[in-house]
Amino acid sequence: MAQNQLKKLLGVGFGVAVTIGGTIGTGILRKPGPVAQDIGKPVLIIGVWLIVGLYALLGSLSVMELGTMLPKAGGWYVYARRAFGNYAGFIIGISSWLGSVSAMAFGAAVMSEYISLLAPSMVAYQKSMAIGILVAFVAFHSIGVRLASRAQEVMSVLKAIGLLLFVAVCFIVTPEKPVLLSAETVRPLAEGGIWLGILAALQSVFYTYDGWHTAAYFTEEDVDPSRNLPRSMIRGVLLIIGIYILVNLALLYVLPVAALAGSKLPAADAIQILLGPGSAQVVTFLLMISIMGIINAQIMFNPRVIFAMGRDGLFFRFATQVNAGGTPLNATMLTALASILMILTNTYSKLSDIATFFFVLCYASCFAALIRLRQTEPELARPVRAWGYPFSTWTLLIASLAFLVGVVIGDFSSSLYALGFIAVSYPVYLLIKQ
Repeated sequence: MAQNQLKKLLGVGFGVAVTIGGTIGTGILRKPGPVAQDIGKPVLIIGVWLIVGLYALLGSLSVMELGTMLPKAGGWYVYARRAFGNYAGFIIGISSWLGSVSAMAFGAAVMSEYISLLAPSMVAYQKSMAIGILVAFVAFHSIGVRLASRAQEVMSVLKAIGLLLFVAVCFIVTPEKPVLLSAETVRPLAEGGIWLGILAALQSVFYTYDGWHTAAYFTEEDVDPSRNLPRSMIRGVLLIIGIYILVNLALLYVLPVAALAGSKLPAADAIQILLGPGSAQVVTFLLMISIMGIINAQIMFNPRVIFAMGRDGLFFRFATQVNAGGTPLNATMLTALASILMILTNTYSKLSDIATFFFVLCYASCFAALIRLRQTEPELARPVRAWGYPFSTWTLLIASLAFLVGVVIGDFSSSLYALGFIAVSYPVYLLIKQ
């Protein structure tokens, strides 16, 4: 194998696993509380989770056309560059890479916090543990893609089983006494009005679904992307929607809406009500498995962005080195090092806020790229075509732009930083290209 060529080792099982692993994190166990506070009505709560799930499902149909038409590593970067040129590809590639770098740093930091909850003596070493987690993942992935993909499959299965067991416990176990609400736990529901509440809830749920596109980053390594990518994405997204809806129904079954709205970690509250105070550690353990799965997925797909950029001359060439196991090792180490620097400087939280702008921008660029390539390169082979095009893709593009506006309004200061990055990106692009 060439030193800058990835190996074709992956199939449908990995595609489904990385879709689940790259999407389901701590959000589904945390976000139902804020969503309940924003809306306050169970039917609307379930409706919001279904609407965003439909967005992800329709989005996957558009991404499948791009992924099978351009089966290359790099995801959003590949599509933006092909449709709009090198500079647009550079912006989208670096934006998606930095966004995932900050998310990976945040995940490692949160995992170290959960370890401290289970082992209080480790509280003073949280930063060291977070760095150690990333170093361990790099060492593990240096062995090769085959082992890393198997680990992703195992962690995704454990994550799904854990969440389904949580749902089963909520519906089967009867609490010994009803939930009592105190004045301190009751928070006003839909205080800003139902429509503003729905918009806020849509944004929260939108970020919880982020990751549904992850399988598209690995089409270059898929043994048969035209056949496997559609199966992976559709199955993965449908499983995610099913799990999210079941978890919300379970929480609403155990907790009154007012109690759910007042909870920072409703899954832990529900388990404690059903199984007693000591059972909250079960949810903490489940959270750790979820975080491990999402870090494993991130440290697999994110290096492939700068790997692809380096191969196209838009990033440093050393990022294109592939080891004997098929891992782009230099790109993986650089990605982990960037996350470690964010942990050391405590900047990952703020950068995660800024990254929200970039994630939504990448979504919009994907749908715009599909529309553009349909016009400019109609002769390209398209093993899979987006369902309902052009209506479906235009609807997704408009929805993504609306979310982008919502991000700017909701966090204007962070969005200004993101826009500032775009403003200074052109000189950086010229420097790296040289």
